[in-house]
Amino acid sequence: MNTCKVLAAMLTYPEADWLEALDEMEQVLPAETAQTLAPLFGLLRSHSPIELQQNYVATFDQNPSHSLHLFEHVHGESRERGQAMVDLLQEYQAHGLEISAAELPDFVPLFLEYLSLLPGEEARAMLGEAVHVLALIGRKLEKNGSPYHTVFKVLESLSPVAAQELPEQPVREMEETMETFGPGADGTEPLLVPRVACADMPKSLRKAAGGAA
Repeated sequence: MNTCKVLAAMLTYPEADWLEALDEMEQVLPAETAQTLAPLFGLLRSHSPIELQQNYVATFDQNPSHSLHLFEHVHGESRERGQAMVDLLQEYQAHGLEISAAELPDFVPLFLEYLSLLPGEEARAMLGEAVHVLALIGRKLEKNGSPYHTVFKVLESLSPVAAQELPEQPVREMEETMETFGPGADGTEPLLVPRVACADMPKSLRKAAGGAA
């Protein structure tokens, strides 16, 4: 279990099985990384699974600004996100990472699981291209006092490039967001929209969305 796999677990919904392995997870991390993550380890150790699950839902599911979906911070919930996810899914499959139909490819823990499958230099390069979005999520979590921001601090420290600030997407109301999940008036499904370019995306994410590298 490498660092990316530990970080991926710590960003998933708190379940008893991996919560019981916190000591083992901490032991495999470099000392400096474990120290950075100390506030989150403290949170995960000092509360019951039910309390942690309630906190997780309030932090990530009920607060769109903390969304753990990379392309949501680039495209919002627009249909432009669809082809980007299709291309990212194909990238995962090319490296042997199979996901269930219920999972979205741009989910941060899934992206970190993907990085854990890559050779070291390739993983760091990919992280460096996505770190701008990851840092944006981390800044929002830190501003709101969530210990989960420490995961993103670690990712920034592992990146070969410094994170640049990205323009924020407007936070949409839940009712409007839900409307984008089904087909549009023309019958087009979100995952079947044409590719679009987005100059503000990191290079590999621009490539996934069909923009210029």
